[in-house]
Amino acid sequence: MLKNLRAWLNGLSDRVINEQDSEQDKLNKTMLIFACGLMSFGSILWLALYLAMGIKFSVTVPLAYLMVSAFSLGYYIYALNFEVFRTLQVSLFLFMPFIMQWSIGSYVSSSGVALWALLAPVGVMIFQGAKQSLPWFAAYIVLTVVSGFFDFFLTSGQESGVTMQGIAVFFTLNFAAMSTIMYLLISFFVRQRDKLQEAVHQQKDLLQIEQNKSEGLLLNILPAPIAKRLKKSQDIIADGFADATVMFVDIVEFTRLSEQLPPREVIELLNTIFSKFDSMAEFHRLEKIKTIGDAYMVAGGLLEHEGVDFAVDARDYTCAMLKLALEMRQYTETLSKEKGMGLYIHAGIASGPVVAGVIGTRKFIYDLWGDKVNVASRITDEAGPGVILVDAMTYLRSRHQFEFEGPINVVGKGKGNIEVYKLIDLAPHLREVVV
Repeated sequence: MLKNLRAWLNGLSDRVINEQDSEQDKLNKTMLIFACGLMSFGSILWLALYLAMGIKFSVTVPLAYLMVSAFSLGYYIYALNFEVFRTLQVSLFLFMPFIMQWSIGSYVSSSGVALWALLAPVGVMIFQGAKQSLPWFAAYIVLTVVSGFFDFFLTSGQESGVTMQGIAVFFTLNFAAMSTIMYLLISFFVRQRDKLQEAVHQQKDLLQIEQNKSEGLLLNILPAPIAKRLKKSQDIIADGFADATVMFVDIVEFTRLSEQLPPREVIELLNTIFSKFDSMAEFHRLEKIKTIGDAYMVAGGLLEHEGVDFAVDARDYTCAMLKLALEMRQYTETLSKEKGMGLYIHAGIASGPVVAGVIGTRKFIYDLWGDKVNVASRITDEAGPGVILVDAMTYLRSRHQFEFEGPINVVGKGKGNIEVYKLIDLAPHLREVVV
């Protein structure tokens, strides 16, 4: 039976305060029902004390209050009209204490029972806000003044059968009870508000975590300056760079190799290689552009344009690109020996003007276009296993820092003859220098 009662009460609670309510609405409803219960309990206790002390007076007012209060609560449970329930309850809080005082006598003979009416404006302030409580507070003041004015014409406490000792007792009880109710309501409100604030903080922290994840994901797709611009504006992002260095890196015959391995191992291998390439590119402050199958594209000279603290001399990012290419070659050769596979890269590097921008609104990508992009792609195709080819502009910028072979003429698809140089290593005088 107790289990059934608990289930019924839980169902009733879910009906009057449901999941569709906002946190503020849930708090307001809980507070008003709590106040309704406190006032009803106080009325019953007040009535019982008067009767126990043998004081004769009309019980019509307190009984009427209990009946109307119970009716308003029942109506709310049935119709779920919180506004009507709130208005009825606050009206009872305001008017019933004054009606009780008038039925007994003066302020003194009623032991200051009208003080209970203060719960009306205070309650509205808690439930709805300071602005909404002003009319109720004004009504409380008006009723207080009217009652005080007519106190001269009301029956004294002694004439109504209440002794001065009884008046003193009930003054104490009324003030203590009203103070207790006020304290409990405000205390309950503060605790609920603190819980709500804690929940808000938790939601804010979770939101910040999700935002950081989203930003991290965005930064994995776009360069940081581009991501920042994209968040600020939805305008087309298109930049022209007077100079940049572009490199394409392919894994030689990776298609054949992938046919000999299970799909999971193929993905794990590519992920291992490209993740290492990512960290290398980041170390040299170069920007990974994209991967296409087993091809890796990276560019230098883009960060400087976005205001990043980067040297103005174009040789800085061009030399950084050549160092990156050598490190990539060394890494794949070492990995090939460890795994017993024929892993080799070939690469093409070109320097000059490019155009960069973001294409699309879904699954968008930051990409590069221009003649130098095409040159880098074409000479990659002409490079053999382990070979890194650079165009003439790249060679002229870095010939004193690196060792080359050439020039060599290759025929690029759609480009005709292209003068290229084969990158061997750092220049002999720099090989022992720790970078």
